[in-house]
Amino acid sequence: MTDQPPMSDQPTNDPLADDRTDAPRTNDQSALRIAPPPFLADAAFAALLAALPDARLVGGAVRDALANRPIADIDLATKLPPTEVMAALQRSGIRAVPTGLAHGTVTAVLDAPGFPPDDPQSGPPAGRLGGGLRDAPPGGRRSVEITTLRRDVATDGRHATVAFTDDWRQDAARRDFTINAMSMTRDGTVHDYFGGVADLRAGVLRFVGDPARRIAEDTLRVLRYFRFFARYAAMPPEPSVRAALQAGIPNLENLSAERVWSELLRILAAPEPGAAVALMVELGILDAVIPEGADPVALARLLAAEAPADPLLRLAGLLTGEVEPFADRLRLSAAERQRLVGLRTTPLAHPEDDDATLRRLLADHDRAALIDRTWLVPTSFPTGIPTGVPNRIPNVVPTAVPTGLAHDLPAPAAEPAWISLRARLARLPRPVFPLEGRDVLALGEPPGPSVGALLRATRAWWLEGGCTGGVEACRAELARALARTDAPGDHAQRGDRA
Repeated sequence: MTDQPPMSDQPTNDPLADDRTDAPRTNDQSALRIAPPPFLADAAFAALLAALPDARLVGGAVRDALANRPIADIDLATKLPPTEVMAALQRSGIRAVPTGLAHGTVTAVLDAPGFPPDDPQSGPPAGRLGGGLRDAPPGGRRSVEITTLRRDVATDGRHATVAFTDDWRQDAARRDFTINAMSMTRDGTVHDYFGGVADLRAGVLRFVGDPARRIAEDTLRVLRYFRFFARYAAMPPEPSVRAALQAGIPNLENLSAERVWSELLRILAAPEPGAAVALMVELGILDAVIPEGADPVALARLLAAEAPADPLLRLAGLLTGEVEPFADRLRLSAAERQRLVGLRTTPLAHPEDDDATLRRLLADHDRAALIDRTWLVPTSFPTGIPTGVPNRIPNVVPTAVPTGLAHDLPAPAAEPAWISLRARLARLPRPVFPLEGRDVLALGEPPGPSVGALLRATRAWWLEGGCTGGVEACRAELARALARTDAPGDHAQRGDRA
C-alpha cells in the first residue's frame, strides 16, 4: 500500500489543486474532500440520501463537481441489492421504478422544485460553472438512477453479465475511464481508486486497466472515448490506447444504430469537438462511423467561424454523402432527418442581397433555417478574412489536410459581411401573405382549382414586389388577376365557371 497524503478536515474549493492527489490509488483511500455540490442540500435529494445512508454519487456527477462544471446527470451507487433499494425508497415515500433489476438499477423519481427536469442531452454544456445542476425553471421532476455495486462476470462486446458485490473498488474497476470511476459521499469525500483526480487535472483520458480489454468488453467504449476526449482531454492518447481504439473498428458494425448515433451526436455537441474528430480521422474511425463520406476540413471551417455548438449544424458541415442513406442507417428521428435535409436544401442568402430579396426568402423559409444555412458557406465564397476577424482553428486538423491549412484556414462565415447578413435575417420581420381563399370567393369566384391558381398568381406578384404589399394592394391585384382570367380564351384554361 502506498502512503497517501492525509485528508483535510476542511473541504477545499479548489478540488484539482496540485498538492492533493499525485499518487495512483489501488485501495479505498480518500485523499480529497471538496465542498459538496449544492444540489445535495436540496430537500428531495436529502430525503433520498436519508433513505439510502451508504449511497454515494458516482460517475459524471463526481467528475463534473471536481472539474467545476455544470452537472448534467446524477447517479448513485449502493451496497444494497435492488429489492432492498426499492423497499427503502417506498418506506420513505419516494417513487421507485424498477428500471433494470437484473442489472441492479432502480430509478427514484423526485419531485424537486429546485431541480431541473431530466435532459436527454449528454455532457455538461458550456455556460454556468460551479458544479451545480443546470439552471431550469422551478417545479422540475428529476430521475436519479441508483445501481447496486457490481462486478462483471462475462462480457461479449455489447452486453455484460454482472454479479452484485459490496466492494466499491470492484465496482469502480468495471467502469471505462479513470475520470468516471470515482465516487463521492454526501460530505464531499471523494473516493478515487485509479487516479481519476490526477488524470482530470492533467487532461489525460485513461482507461481503467488495459485499454484493449476494456474495449473488448464493450465496443461502444471506442466512441465513448472520443466523446470524453472532446470534453476533458488535453493530452494525446498513449500508443496502447490508439492501438486498442483501432482494433475495435471492425466491431463497431455490431453496435446498434441508435447507440452509434447517440455517441456521434454527443461528440459533435462538445464545445470544441475538433481534436476528437481529427483523432477519429487519423485512426480511421470516422470512416467507419460515417462511411457516406465526411470532410473534416469543412467542420474545421465551421469551428473556426465560431458557429453555434449545434451538433446537427456541425454534422451538416461534416457530412459529404447523401442525407437519406445516412439517416436511414443510423435511424434518425423524423425531426432530425428533416433538420439535416433542411440544412442542405434551404436556399443560401448572400451578403449582397437587398432587403426585398431577404423578405422573399423569409416568406418562404423558416428564419432559423436561413440563418443556420449561412454558416455553411461554400469555399467558393471566401475572399480572405479581414484583419481583426477571429481565425481560431485548433491545432487538431488531421495530417491528411494540406500543410498550412491548420493555421491559415479561412472561415468565410466569420467575415463581417456574413455576420451582418445573419443580423439582418434576425431583424427583418417575417412577411406573411395577407390573402386567403375567402378573399377570392368574395369576388364571386366559385370554389374550385381556380381559387388556388388566383392566390398563387397574386402571391407571386406580392413576392416580386418584395413582400411589401398590404391587404388592400393585394386585393386590388387579385381583382386584376381575376379580370385577366375573364378575358376571351381564358375559360379553356380555367374551366367553365358557369
